[in-house]
Amino acid sequence: MDFEIPEKTRLIIGMIDEFVDKELIPLEPEFLNTSFRDLLPVLEEKRAMVKRMELWAPNHPREYGGMGLGLMDHAFVSESLGRTPLGHYVFGCQAPDAGNIEILYLYGTDEQKEKYLRPLVEGKIRSCFSMTEVELPGSNPVMMDTTAVKDGNDYVINGQKWYTSSSDGAEFAIVMAKTNPEAPPYLQASMIIVPCNTPGFNQVRNIPVMGEPGTDYFGHGEILYQSCRVPQKNLLGSEGHGFVIAQERLGPGRIHHCMRWLGICKRSFDLMCSRASERIMTPDGKTLATKQIIQAWIAECAADIQAARLMTLNAAWKIGKLGVKEAREDISLIKFFVAGVMQNVVDKALQVHGGLGMTDDIIIPFFYRHERASRIYDGADEVHKMSVARRILKGYAGREVK
Repeated sequence: MDFEIPEKTRLIIGMIDEFVDKELIPLEPEFLNTSFRDLLPVLEEKRAMVKRMELWAPNHPREYGGMGLGLMDHAFVSESLGRTPLGHYVFGCQAPDAGNIEILYLYGTDEQKEKYLRPLVEGKIRSCFSMTEVELPGSNPVMMDTTAVKDGNDYVINGQKWYTSSSDGAEFAIVMAKTNPEAPPYLQASMIIVPCNTPGFNQVRNIPVMGEPGTDYFGHGEILYQSCRVPQKNLLGSEGHGFVIAQERLGPGRIHHCMRWLGICKRSFDLMCSRASERIMTPDGKTLATKQIIQAWIAECAADIQAARLMTLNAAWKIGKLGVKEAREDISLIKFFVAGVMQNVVDKALQVHGGLGMTDDIIIPFFYRHERASRIYDGADEVHKMSVARRILKGYAGREVK
């Protein structure tokens, strides 16, 4: 793996870092003390600035208005944007839209691309991804009760989903539903585009996450599909291939997530070190930074962040060279390892801030609340650990080690 960052990428990251520092981080106090929907007019102004700088939609296809950056380059961009919760949204590369764009680009028909993909990349609309179900484990996507039954030229969808993130205000959902219940488990579900204004698409609520229901993009919807009828031409890819498509979506998506988490690590680490250096703790003027336990935390966090970063970049490089299938082990490793590192760094940063760390006067408590889910979504840590351990152990079956 070449650790050299191309000059063009360095310039892009430098411009993004400057924009984040000057234009987005100053908005965080308002973001933390108002609803996301109320902040939208200001964020639209910032998005327009990003477009004028030609930094819009860094990882999306050029022919639809994006920058067309590859996975490695976008990994660095995602790290930079991850330093603020507003970063990815303002630059037009936020989840779940980013993953839906990949699906539409790879599997959408020409009609679907013009109707949904183009305005999505341009930032004119938003979307959501509706897969997780209330009564079934999200870590096992083949377990699904939502059905899409053919009736004439339509699918009729029935089921209950939750954690359909960003459904509040979205134009359409990509829904995972069983279309072929008699097929083998991994060939039962399909992905179907469902406009959110379709009768039978019912947003029950934004689920409160640690006390915050959120609004608009920063919400996690519970959706009830009740005889929700859409044309069969809304099918994405082949019928019964929903799980296969989802796996292709999740590989690069986990790189995006992990690099975003590393951006959170960097921001939290910087705040922790700054606080430790400034906070006077003794009458003779000694700061927290003089305490050995704080020094140990800082050293350990620095090492963990470096290790997590190198693991993630290696996984991204491997996906680019060999494909998602060959990088499965690396993807599972970074999923649980980077999430754990981030949680530890954010926790230590909060602890160093003391009472201030419990308030929304700073960004750290937001990270603490909202990023705890990183160890659950896209497969719980425990599932990834079991899966990667099984693959490793297969290599030792019947093998004599000397």
